[in-house]
Amino acid sequence: MTTLVWVHGAWGGGWEWRWVRAGLRAAGHDVFAPTLTGLGERARLISPEVGLSTHIQDVAAVLRYEDLHDVLLCGQSYGGMVVTGVADRESGRIAHLVYLDALVPVDGESMVDLIPPELMEIVRSAARTKGDGYRMPCPFDQPEPGMSDELFAWYSAKMTDHPLRAFEEPIWLTGRGDSIPRTYVRCLQGEEAVESSAERARQQGWPYVEIDGPHDAQVVVPDAVVTVLRNIVEAGGP
Repeated sequence: MTTLVWVHGAWGGGWEWRWVRAGLRAAGHDVFAPTLTGLGERARLISPEVGLSTHIQDVAAVLRYEDLHDVLLCGQSYGGMVVTGVADRESGRIAHLVYLDALVPVDGESMVDLIPPELMEIVRSAARTKGDGYRMPCPFDQPEPGMSDELFAWYSAKMTDHPLRAFEEPIWLTGRGDSIPRTYVRCLQGEEAVESSAERARQQGWPYVEIDGPHDAQVVVPDAVVTVLRNIVEAGGP
């Protein structure tokens, strides 16, 4: 049995891993999918002070309080920022990192440095006009490729505002987690915003695998995500 910990992306929550979690548990693995502060069922906790460091602390606390070791830690989209920070702080608990269409930061970078400036301007503008200056409403209002209208209605209804500080706060790394093995999983119909991170992973020689699905593959093609993860934890690689 392997313990997997999933970290969701911006505007999401642990709820979006329900099908991936079920598939992995059916295969005998233990799965945790925490929701980050200020999002999902924890939306009431959003404030101007909630940032990337808050979210790193959230996940690090799950590892410590659940006494988790030899963890496969996976981040999707913005979750890549979080798992990178957690790996630096809790390197002794993590056996493998997986980035699912996720951002791959280096020391001193923030989301602002990694996503297109036009997208950043959209979410900053929305925070100013609709989010009291610190909350970013979800900017996506169309289904992703392969997402039915019914699934999109379910998914979009659960999206909550994301703290602006989490996008603007840089990550600070000591290098303690640099030796942890890492795999990048690129969604072929995913966001162009993460392509620079996917390229960074390729240049660093990480194992690299592709999924024929959209950015939120965990919702639209969860079986494909389960298959990739089972290959990593059961066969020793993607």
